[in-house]
Amino acid sequence: MMLHIPGVLTLEEVNYLRQRLQETNWVDGKQTVGAQGALVKQNRQLPEHAEVSLELGQMVLAALKKNPTFYSAALPLRIVPPLFNAYAGGEHYGLHVDSSIRQVPNADYTLRTDVSSTLFLCDPDEYEGGELEVIDTYGAHEVKLPAGDLILYPSTSLHQVKPVTRGVRVCSFFWTQSMIRDDARRNMLFEMDQYIQSLRSQIGDSAEVLGLTAQYHNLIRMWAET
Repeated sequence: MMLHIPGVLTLEEVNYLRQRLQETNWVDGKQTVGAQGALVKQNRQLPEHAEVSLELGQMVLAALKKNPTFYSAALPLRIVPPLFNAYAGGEHYGLHVDSSIRQVPNADYTLRTDVSSTLFLCDPDEYEGGELEVIDTYGAHEVKLPAGDLILYPSTSLHQVKPVTRGVRVCSFFWTQSMIRDDARRNMLFEMDQYIQSLRSQIGDSAEVLGLTAQYHNLIRMWAET
């Protein structure tokens, strides 16, 4: 499932993050990937242990906690603290798949990457190129969203960031270990939850809506890993 979630950050939050990011020192993005990823990665990132990275990451996590669509789609168990990257002057990240396991910074546990997320901090007209291309069984999908919007997609997908030929592309990105490991099951639960919410807004908590809600939660009980 690929899902565009608009307005995860407000304009004020985007502007604050961008101002703080302009005051920071970026490092070579190759420092955060293995040997295979380093062959195709050319960008800059904030060091994941830097104070500003931790501060801004907490801002993103706070915004996610207030976003019911993200929680319905990802059904998160754990989230890697968000990271930040920048692309300019032809920088890019060629086709790759995200590592299946991530060490969580400042923690003594690892996390399975089920869901990948990119949160855009620049509007599309501020730069050329830089499309996130995600490849799945239905083909290639190019994504370039307004500032504050998020794209969510399975971490199993091949994907790339195309070269930025004008301006600067700045984003936050992170991974989620879902309570529901299987993408097809997560997609089914997300659609079921959306239908339930739509029915509730139209007819309230009727007996049928309550019954569907019970089945939704029973499926989560059946499939969840916690």
